[in-house]
Amino acid sequence: MAAELHVELVAADRQVWSGQADLVVARTTSGDIGVMPGHQPLLGVLESGPVTIRTSEATVVAAVHGGFLSFADNKLSLLAEIAELADEIDTRRAERALERAKTEDDAAAGRRAEVRLRAVAVR
Repeated sequence: MAAELHVELVAADRQVWSGQADLVVARTTSGDIGVMPGHQPLLGVLESGPVTIRTSEATVVAAVHGGFLSFADNKLSLLAEIAELADEIDTRRAERALERAKTEDDAAAGRRAEVRLRAVAVR
């Protein structure tokens, strides 16, 4: 069996996802990064964006808004300010939030809604 990495995706209020993965792709302040088993240790700052977790059985996508990631000894920790799995996102609600943010000229709310919609599109 090929090596896998242990992944923990945690938001401020809950554990969002935990398990074994073959590849995790996340957006950091340095750009998009892919982490596979055996990757060099790293510490990074998460940007808002979808996080893609590829396992041997499925692909899991989450909308993540800020936080940190840390990788060492085949353990990847993603500590997010806000995170939700794409399967948990109500697309209509996210679309309404985006429209409301545009109407109210709320850039931060608009970015959150866009990330949620991108996560749903990727899954």
